[in-house]
Amino acid sequence: MITVPLDTILSQALAGEDLSPDAGVALLQAQAPQELAAIRTVANRLRQRQAGDTVTYVVNRNLNFTNICEQHCSFCAFRRDADQPGAYWLTLETMVAKVADGVARGATEICMQGGLNPAAQVNGSSLAYYCEMVRAIKGAFPQIHLHAFSPQEVEFIARQDGLSYAQVLAQLQKAGVGSLPGTAAEVLSDRLRRIICPEKLNSATWLEIVSTAHRLGLPTTSTMLCGHIETPEEAIAHLDQLRQLQITAQTYPARITEFIALPFVGEQAPAPLRHRVGRDQPDLGASLHFMAVARIYLGNWIINHQPSWVKLGLEGATLALDGGCNDLGGTLMEEHITTMAGAKGGTCLTVEELRGAIATCHRPAQERTTLYQPVTPVLTPS
Repeated sequence: MITVPLDTILSQALAGEDLSPDAGVALLQAQAPQELAAIRTVANRLRQRQAGDTVTYVVNRNLNFTNICEQHCSFCAFRRDADQPGAYWLTLETMVAKVADGVARGATEICMQGGLNPAAQVNGSSLAYYCEMVRAIKGAFPQIHLHAFSPQEVEFIARQDGLSYAQVLAQLQKAGVGSLPGTAAEVLSDRLRRIICPEKLNSATWLEIVSTAHRLGLPTTSTMLCGHIETPEEAIAHLDQLRQLQITAQTYPARITEFIALPFVGEQAPAPLRHRVGRDQPDLGASLHFMAVARIYLGNWIINHQPSWVKLGLEGATLALDGGCNDLGGTLMEEHITTMAGAKGGTCLTVEELRGAIATCHRPAQERTTLYQPVTPVLTPS
């Protein structure tokens, strides 16, 4: 571990340098109030330099098409077995109807993810089923951007059908998928994954699938499940691997569009994990600290940073706009996965609510597309 003073590390960041992992760990380990304030101040200055003052948001609708899942992640309260009470699997007609509702409310994006349901097949093929879903939605609403299927879902389809990740991604892209959510990353530490999600794909596979998507021209987002039992070293190693992905993607037609910190919500998690974490709801101060460090560590390469209002509440998420974040996420319209884990932030926000929160920061607001292209003119606070 380096012993470089914190102000020297922050000066290096303001000079435009990429910090070393040791420097990132030092930032995460800072605890004194004046140190935390200095980190947030630097993160805010870098946000202004890298992303500007305008706070963006997207009008989108979540579509969680099934909660039937073969896996048993220790932090998930969403998944069900097929014969368990509360299990569901939407028909194509219901999915299209939900998309129609989103489009009628102004959505430009459908974010579609679901459980890993072994029965979700057409003629014995998982890929055929997923492509059928995509074609049904894009056939009815060709203008909608489908932000769909995590690397875990890609791995599941490939494993079910005996295909390569590239084959799966290419067919999903051909069917109409426009980008991939960078979820299922949790923390890219196999030590930690063996504890919290032992059945999920390993770190190397997540990285391989995301990099393959970039190579094929499919943009992705990136995430990290933070604030549970990860060490500072594991958290920074996760950010470092995202940074390396983005550096590699310079030669590819697509890249990571944003980083989203996902603070742990443990209210419905199994007792052993809840006990180890020691709380049911996110620690707002620690979450804001992590997001500031993420901006400092990643901002040269991943420009857009977003808090989770579902996990932190809109007020908490708005505080992150003064500590490194430049985007407030989406309207969602319907949210199940985090809410079922015990999150208190809600399941839907209106455009007016998002703009109202941005106005409290005295910053301009602008609706964007999934890929951060402007939809509306910048709305300047009065």
